[in-house]
Amino acid sequence: MKDVHKTLADKSSLEIARLLSQTALDNKAEDLVILDVHGISSFTDYFVVMSGRSTRHVQGLADAVSRLMSKKRINQSKVEGYNEGQWVLLDYNDVVIHIFYHEARAFYDLEGLWHDAPRVDVE
Repeated sequence: MKDVHKTLADKSSLEIARLLSQTALDNKAEDLVILDVHGISSFTDYFVVMSGRSTRHVQGLADAVSRLMSKKRINQSKVEGYNEGQWVLLDYNDVVIHIFYHEARAFYDLEGLWHDAPRVDVE
């Protein structure tokens, strides 16, 4: 197994969530929020939730995040929903990325389900 790239080895899960968020914003992600769920979830520390303008844009955002993490030698443990492009989930253990097409995001309302989770600034 490859070692984690030294630029990420010392970063906290919050710093990784912010790095992933900035990459998504650089690729025109919309309505991005970081939810701190570490105190109320046993499976991850942060959710990064964002929207894409189309199914292709959703897939493109997932590709951009995956490329960044691949360059840093971190592979997601799970990818769901990529082919449909309505809701893509990228699981990096301590950080879980949710990329929604607008209508799917409103329907599933993750921010409402996790309303107890504090929001974190991207910067």
